Amino acid sequence: MKAIHSRWPVIVRVLAAILGGYAFTYATTATLARLLPFARYDAAAVATLLSFVVYLVFVLWAFSARTLGQVLAGVALSVPLAAIAFWPQLLGGMR
Repeated sequence: MKAIHSRWPVIVRVLAAILGGYAFTYATTATLARLLPFARYDAAAVATLLSFVVYLVFVLWAFSARTLGQVLAGVALSVPLAAIAFWPQLLGGMR
């Protein structure tokens, strides 16, 4: 029974790394594409290229963080990043 309880933190960390890392990377990529001072298509291309590095760093960090709470806080950081990236759509306007 104890073996099952000791697996939950690992399972949650794996899910946070994979799914949370995807959410964080998506939000970061969208934010970078909006904020980079390049032409629209160039900013999207640069942000997309950087997204591979962002995802890799997030997954590595998710397993090296001291506590599971830090990992979940990192996942939660994707919410304000997404708000920055999609604020015109949230307000009803388009860029």
